[in-house]
Amino acid sequence: MNRLANSASPYLLQHANNPVDWYPWGTEALQRAKDENKLILVSIGYSACHWCHVMEHESFEDAEVAALMNEHFVCIKVDREERPDVDQIYMSAVQLMTNRGGWPLNCICLPDQRPIYGGTYYQKHDWMNILMSLADFYYNRPNEAIEYAVRLTEGIQQYETVKLITEEPEYDLNDLQTIVANWKKYLDATEGGMGRAPKFPMPNNWLFLMRYAHHIKDDSLAQLVKLTLHKMAFGGIYDHIGGGFARYSVDGRWHVPHFEKMLYDNAQLVGLYAEAYAWSNNELYKEVVEQTIAFTKRELTSPDYGFYSALDADSEGVEGKFYTFTKPEIEEILGDDADLFCIYYHVVDDGNWEEEHTNVFYRKEQDALLAKTLGLTTEELQTAIAAAKLKVFKARATRVRPGLDNKILASWNGLMLKGLCEAYRVFDKEAYLQLALNNAKFIRQNMINADGRLIRICKIDAQDEKAVAFLDDYANVIEAYLALYEVTFDFQWLAVARNLADKAIQFYLNDVDGMFFYTAADDEELIARKSEIMDGVISSSNSVMARNLKRLGMLFEASRYEEISAQLLCNVMPFMGKYGSSYSNWCLLLLEEISGLYEVAITGNDADDMRAEMEQFYIPDKIMLGGNEENLPLLQNRTGEDTRIFVCKDKTCGLPALSAAEAVKQIWLS
Repeated sequence: MNRLANSASPYLLQHANNPVDWYPWGTEALQRAKDENKLILVSIGYSACHWCHVMEHESFEDAEVAALMNEHFVCIKVDREERPDVDQIYMSAVQLMTNRGGWPLNCICLPDQRPIYGGTYYQKHDWMNILMSLADFYYNRPNEAIEYAVRLTEGIQQYETVKLITEEPEYDLNDLQTIVANWKKYLDATEGGMGRAPKFPMPNNWLFLMRYAHHIKDDSLAQLVKLTLHKMAFGGIYDHIGGGFARYSVDGRWHVPHFEKMLYDNAQLVGLYAEAYAWSNNELYKEVVEQTIAFTKRELTSPDYGFYSALDADSEGVEGKFYTFTKPEIEEILGDDADLFCIYYHVVDDGNWEEEHTNVFYRKEQDALLAKTLGLTTEELQTAIAAAKLKVFKARATRVRPGLDNKILASWNGLMLKGLCEAYRVFDKEAYLQLALNNAKFIRQNMINADGRLIRICKIDAQDEKAVAFLDDYANVIEAYLALYEVTFDFQWLAVARNLADKAIQFYLNDVDGMFFYTAADDEELIARKSEIMDGVISSSNSVMARNLKRLGMLFEASRYEEISAQLLCNVMPFMGKYGSSYSNWCLLLLEEISGLYEVAITGNDADDMRAEMEQFYIPDKIMLGGNEENLPLLQNRTGEDTRIFVCKDKTCGLPALSAAEAVKQIWLS
């Protein structure tokens, strides 16, 4: 076994038996490269990554390839989820060199960590040729390699950076209309999502577009949002048997997934579908939320209520084997009920995707229409399918399961905690709140150290360890605790959020340009200190912090928070018009700046019941606060036994309302 054998990372442990002399990222490997003047080979991936497994099997398990790697390189294997700071730098390098990125990510660097070449997946023959060429290049023309590394490193340092803008901004709805008008050109009006394959769910995109369509009453855009949510829920990207979403579909119609299931996708989609239900009252959305939370609780929750990171795409060395079925397998499981199930999920003899005879379950028809075609009532159809699904679920449970990445990451736990809060906000199910509270306590007890700083990766009883966390950990956990406060009015969660925000400002804020660095001031020094600005599958840490600080500033009447938030948006605003999809969470902040946020304060003995009543109305542009303690400025002199609702906006409050309907009327008429 190589040096990865002692790692806690499931991804690194997958490579512990490779003949490659792998090192984890750290002083030992980096110093050896300098001492021996050897190129560094940095290979980055994650445990659920299918093509990472393929490259490992084809190249890293091969003795001939390993000998070549060991002779000419110091080989470092990195789990991108443990070290996103390292991944961020070398992903920037590969994107600059190739205009594309992904995992596995492979970068060849000088002994001082500066990259000179990089790419993603390579077949064995190509990989060996590249390694030989690069080793020869560095040995015979080292000065050229250094010159290229200098230029590339400068590009990395400048990549995804913004400048401080000191002019006072003026925003209006035209700014957003310009962004959305350009954005619409890239949307798929037939299948939903973006108009290309592969298709990623991109929850932050649809959350913004949903709120924007609601705000300006854009019915065509609203229909496109609904189409996307419908197609994702009906497609093979959704696990119709066990709940939860795969990371993306490889085709343009959401049919065939890349079967890995990530916590971060499912966390955000729980929140998206919950809000979509509040918006449109579609029962499909409610089912998706229920089933996805059930999947998360069943398969991604630790005994202590931390959430695990991912399920692998592969089992028994085959992608999707756990999730797909041949028609004879379905017939054996269901007997006489197989025909109806096969019609419902489009199971066919030859298989419905490229793997021979194998089927990925997906839906096309609405239940009422299909039931009528089959001569059944809708209730009869739904009852029969539910019974059949349970049988298939039980049969599937006997198969070899995909691998579990049992890392517990602060950032992704924050996303799931927020998703649960949104589900509770909309559906008022006590089980959702209890799971959220259990996770919130877990994070506070196990992932915040004695100095009040976050620890990215949970290690039980690790309170004395130096905190290592990144800005996304702070941003997403703060946002989660803010959401938890809004559904409980329990001030302890708001206090945790504020304390973490203060730590983020202390250790991550760049006073020169007003943006947050991704790494802390006292973290390991890499070849570049980057800021995460563009929203991807997960909203960027800077955009989440900007929205967090706006809310904290309003709740505590703390101008410092609001000033930082405003500066962040001001700096990014010039980049948002061209490609809105990459700035969707920033667009949410811009929408809030333009339309304003209502502060809804509920006090009195029945404050929680009144809060639940308020949530029956879709009002996304609001902050909820309340209880019977005067622990926030807006609650001063407003508490008492009688339950009252105070609707405030722009530092002006209306008369106290005695019912949710009365309060909502104030909002709608304002």
